[in-house]
Amino acid sequence: QVQLVESGGGLVQPGGSLRLSCAASGSIFSIYTMAWYRQAPGKQRELVTSIASGGNTYYVDSVKGRFTISRDNAKNTLYLQMNSLKPEDTAVYYCNAFLSQKAGPASDYWGQGTQVTVSS
Repeated sequence: QVQLVESGGGLVQPGGSLRLSCAASGSIFSIYTMAWYRQAPGKQRELVTSIASGGNTYYVDSVKGRFTISRDNAKNTLYLQMNSLKPEDTAVYYCNAFLSQKAGPASDYWGQGTQVTVSS
């Protein structure tokens, strides 16, 4: 079984910073793509940013220049550095990984979600 465990969420004032982490564990052979999604109350889940194993990244326009995604392949860990946070960034943030286990095909996995609240 594969598990994604997120940490780093919390309450922060506008203009502040947070760093989210997502650690993947289990019988993992290779993690191909990792991503952060978020879902605000009353809204659909959206892709915020993603990173491929080779380092190519994608950012939704609303976070460009403020958020930075990175990964430590040796530790199977994903990070999201969030700077200059705005109230509209408030959401539950979900870690996603497309990976293969040591004996099986590649498939999609999700973390439990972590709450990020930006408010004064």
